[in-house]
Amino acid sequence: MKFLPVSIPGLILIEPLVYEDSRGVFMELYRHELFRDAGIDAGFVQDNFARSTAGVLRGLHYQHPHGQGKLVFVPRGKIFDVAVDIRRGSPTFGQWYGCELSEENHRQFWIPEGFAHGYCVLSDSADVMYKCTDYYHPECEGTLLWNDPDIGIEWPVRKPLVSEKDVAGMRLKDVESLE
Repeated sequence: MKFLPVSIPGLILIEPLVYEDSRGVFMELYRHELFRDAGIDAGFVQDNFARSTAGVLRGLHYQHPHGQGKLVFVPRGKIFDVAVDIRRGSPTFGQWYGCELSEENHRQFWIPEGFAHGYCVLSDSADVMYKCTDYYHPECEGTLLWNDPDIGIEWPVRKPLVSEKDVAGMRLKDVESLE
């Protein structure tokens, strides 16, 4: 596996070694020792799955307390995946990073605690799976406004389909300190 750091420290793109032949595809998605050696020493406790149609935008979600690190993978379809640093005091506070995850590129995206996470679907539909380092705690859930102008995410969809909860998300400047 290749572990590729990106412009915001802590975020990591992971490219698995893919074996492909006439029978199909095989890849190893997770091996604790390799992830640990790459700086991702996470204890995963929950796996989540979502299927969405073209143009759906989910996010930007986080938990505080009970922050969740997330390892995101797309076994079917294609998404534009985004993480926003919401750790007050961080030198990259308010910055975002986005990448495409798809069944073609087989990439995974590691998002540690302290980041809001969201994605939009670029294919007809997409299946998104992610491993979490803490359980879902509805009382700790927060939603950052997906189109907050102070963040300026360049979403690749013109008119996304967004839930009422996500439309009502908070601006970054109004989010409590997540140090």
